[in-house]
Amino acid sequence: MFIVATGLNHRTAPVEIREQLAFARHGLPGALQQLRARNGVAGCVILSTCNRTEIYVTCQQEETGTRASKGFLGSYCQMDIKNLEGYLYTMSTRHAVRHLFRVAAGLDSMILGEDQVLAQVAEAYEMARQTGTTNNILNTLWQQAITVGKRVRTETCIDRNTLSISYAAVELARQVFQGQLQGRVVLVIGAGKMSTLAARYLKDKGVTTVLVSNRSYDRAVALASSIGGQAVRLDALDEYLARADIVISCTAASHYILRREQVARVRATRPDTPLMFIDIAVPRDIEPAIGDLPGVQLYDIDDLQQVVLANLEERQYAARQAETIITAEVDAFFRWLGSLYVVPTIVALKERAETIKRAELERACNRLGELTPRERKIIASLASSIINQFLHDPIVNLKQAALTPRGHLYAEALQELFALPLAGEGSPVGKATAAEGGGNL
Repeated sequence: MFIVATGLNHRTAPVEIREQLAFARHGLPGALQQLRARNGVAGCVILSTCNRTEIYVTCQQEETGTRASKGFLGSYCQMDIKNLEGYLYTMSTRHAVRHLFRVAAGLDSMILGEDQVLAQVAEAYEMARQTGTTNNILNTLWQQAITVGKRVRTETCIDRNTLSISYAAVELARQVFQGQLQGRVVLVIGAGKMSTLAARYLKDKGVTTVLVSNRSYDRAVALASSIGGQAVRLDALDEYLARADIVISCTAASHYILRREQVARVRATRPDTPLMFIDIAVPRDIEPAIGDLPGVQLYDIDDLQQVVLANLEERQYAARQAETIITAEVDAFFRWLGSLYVVPTIVALKERAETIKRAELERACNRLGELTPRERKIIASLASSIINQFLHDPIVNLKQAALTPRGHLYAEALQELFALPLAGEGSPVGKATAAEGGGNL
């Protein structure tokens, strides 16, 4: 049986395409049932996040699984599949398994090593399991993927260092305030991409009050609404500076948004309260002399960039460690998968040999006439020894072959040569290139 993965992600499709193929959580049970009902689909899981939509199916034929997955995507999302082909990738068996493990480990994410995707992988599996669209192979695959994701994060430092400037700014604020951002008031100046990311990270880290100010008040309102914050007008900054504990600024202004005199005036109203400024704009928004004021800490983008670059090296090293872990886990999964195909063949072969042995023993003993119990035991032992020695090498070789891409071929050959019950129709590993993992990305 093949494992086929079909989908798109942030590398292959822009957001305007990804959003059209996104699956709302409340609609997933119905979508899973529709996909499972497609011809040739034996089991399925749908992984849908802001950066990817991927369908994993098990099927008897790779082409059938791919066709069913693509047809379902086009139909469910009401898009012409021909218009999607340039954005989609398809992977089969070994490549599909490795890809899922890399996704769970955070190696295929926009931010290397990000940890949110592991929870999303777990949620996707739980949804499919509860809906009843998984099977033995998918259950084992996804449980192992979750284990791989946890193992990578436990044994490497891949998720312990920040990679984006916005995220680094928030992590820096957490460090300065000893991890306690709850109850802090944060003023975000600007409503562009970096400011938006910073504001969202702040909410994720537990900040209860986020004030958003921008030259365009409407954009400030839009950003504040999306995160549950409060929009403030730029000409009223003094009032809100007096309330803020942390100020993060990133605008496209060509001049300073905040000057030393302005901040000094505000500081006079609360001299004993520390105030942190993080300037991630280029050109800078915050006059450098502000950092000289008592109780004020000022960091600019160069300070954060050094943190990001250092942490990127750490994550890249961790990613190399993670790839080694994933390779071992992929091999372990296919040892299990191979055993599903080979073990029934070995059992059937032994049963066939035992049936022949019993029949021939009975016939030989009848022809020999009266035999003592000792003579019968010697003859039976001789027959068993011949059978065991004859089967020893084929069984050992078949078990070893189960660990290779050609294991299923050896099993099929034995089935045909000895007229054993065929595992073909329900076998877990497909014919031809199944264990070789066809497909491309």
